[in-house]
Amino acid sequence: MDERTALEPILGQADNFLAVLERVSRVAPLSKPVLIIGERGAGKELIAARLHFLSERWARPFVKFNCAALNEELLESELFGHVAGAYTGAARARTGRFELANGGTIFLDELASMSLRLQEKLLRVVEYGEFERVGSSETIKVDVRLLGAANVDLPAAARAGRFREDLLDRLSFDVITIPPLRERKEDILLLAEKFAEGMATQLGREYFAGFAPGAQRVLLDYEWPGNVRELRNVVERAVYRLEHARQVVERIELDPFESPYRPRARAGTDEARATVPLGPGREDRAVTDSDPALPLDFEAAVAAFETGLLRRALGEARFSQKRAAELLGLSYHQLRGLLRKYRLLDAETGTAAESAAR
Repeated sequence: MDERTALEPILGQADNFLAVLERVSRVAPLSKPVLIIGERGAGKELIAARLHFLSERWARPFVKFNCAALNEELLESELFGHVAGAYTGAARARTGRFELANGGTIFLDELASMSLRLQEKLLRVVEYGEFERVGSSETIKVDVRLLGAANVDLPAAARAGRFREDLLDRLSFDVITIPPLRERKEDILLLAEKFAEGMATQLGREYFAGFAPGAQRVLLDYEWPGNVRELRNVVERAVYRLEHARQVVERIELDPFESPYRPRARAGTDEARATVPLGPGREDRAVTDSDPALPLDFEAAVAAFETGLLRRALGEARFSQKRAAELLGLSYHQLRGLLRKYRLLDAETGTAAESAAR
């Protein structure tokens, strides 16, 4: 990302998002580590870029890396480098990301996926600014500001022993939590207009004619589990599919896979037993069409069946509880009662759903 891209205005007028930008402006000048927490597609990398380019390190390197992209051995090599012959396939020496970021900022996304051993090595870099390349005992000193990001509850991961508490303490000089798009209703149409105008420009059109009232309602009513990234994809697709340059967007297609000819899984197949994820921290269970074998625990079997239906409806409704209730022929409050009964609704999810339904 170059300087011009990084300094592009981040659109948003919701009070909770403006508070985030204010917090970014306050902590940016300090060469302190910052954690950025947010759901997928919420804009964690944009916030990291803003922290870097508003700091005194703005003219120095800004290095970005996703820690979930590689296995432990390759991740260690990517971050800290290696010497020739350090491991099989390491024919030549490699400079790591921390060396490349010397004097500047490094942004590590999905920190929670890093092993405890690498977390210990990362702690040493944050604490003392030093490390060794893989296969070498030579200590390398660097001056790097670390920005980390995660879409999981890091304190909970630390309590469970999956994340080092001392590293969490060291990284959390400040923690910036980005509100999901469903909690920034004021920003949805603002961002949609920006993405639509950008797509119209790519298509060589003079202007974007706008969204019809029905399309606006769809955009505002949807919960956007993929946040800003999903909104951008949906809007750009809608503009791309317009037949005429001056045509208003009347139809919003939230699911590009939806079709009467869409392949359906047969009962008993692996596809039919595919899990429906309910978000971070949830244990995904299979939704299956197969009949359970007798004898069985009747109450447990009924609970499993109802839970499967609830998960399936939520998945098909893209996590809109109002829509899921309609799919199951239930009232909204009946659905909420079942979600509570089977502990499929935690406090955070419940608050978000209730506010969206009002």
